[in-house]
Amino acid sequence: MKSSKSLLEKIVEKILLISAFISIISVVFITVFILKEGLPLFTQVSPLTFLFSSDWAPTADPPQYGILAFIMGSIWVTTGALLLSVPVGLAVGIFMAEIAKGRFASILRSVVELLAGIPSVIYGLFGYIAISPIIRKIFDSPTGLGVITASIVLAIMTLPTIVNITEVSIRAVSQEQKEGSLALGATHWMTIYRVLVPSARSGILAGIVLGMGRAIGETMAVLMVAGNAVTMPKGPLSLTRTLTMNIATDMKYATDYHSVSLFTTGIVLFIFILAINLIVQYLMKKAIKEDI
Repeated sequence: MKSSKSLLEKIVEKILLISAFISIISVVFITVFILKEGLPLFTQVSPLTFLFSSDWAPTADPPQYGILAFIMGSIWVTTGALLLSVPVGLAVGIFMAEIAKGRFASILRSVVELLAGIPSVIYGLFGYIAISPIIRKIFDSPTGLGVITASIVLAIMTLPTIVNITEVSIRAVSQEQKEGSLALGATHWMTIYRVLVPSARSGILAGIVLGMGRAIGETMAVLMVAGNAVTMPKGPLSLTRTLTMNIATDMKYATDYHSVSLFTTGIVLFIFILAINLIVQYLMKKAIKEDI
């Protein structure tokens, strides 16, 4: 009986090890593939021109490959989404961790989990049908599409990440800290504001950064509500195109160096996501050290 258990543990261990290797190999393969397909563009255009020019006309003669407008579009949409989602996400996360009780807390948690499971195309449809007419009426916008509509849709999409990690981070604060604050005469709200949130700040910040990663990498929903215009965004009502939108839009007809430039755009996006992941890892390590 004991030998059969030992054999089962070894088999499970090997399966987990193989799964880990598959994950590592997949990341390495994707990285090498994108670099191999995208770097040859720099034989035709300098990296500085590619990054800091907003002239995108890959089918013109001569072709222009400048993605600054798409980088700025990604920054505009992501910043707008975070400005909307962070206050709401933090408030809901704190409410779920400290105030909501019983059946209501369970229902609220289920609703947040349901938000995380909705496909992005549904969010895009909701933004196009429900949000863009409201924006059109309020701001007298011709189409209702653009940065602000995309930001609202992305804010809703990033909420589950921020809410869940905020709740978990606050719950992870030691009970002694909370009880010590209450024992000294602090109110429940003062304890949340002065003790729990500062103690959980590294985890909360990691949740915000992860939400940022989702906002930058989102394609389908943004493609449906941002207007998809190859112009430099000048404000919340501007039509825009993000890095992911550029790849998804042009890939179906791109050839030669136009196709290569889309992989190069993917490299820029990859570096953005990599930087965000490194920041998250740093914040997690910092949180663990502070807990120790």
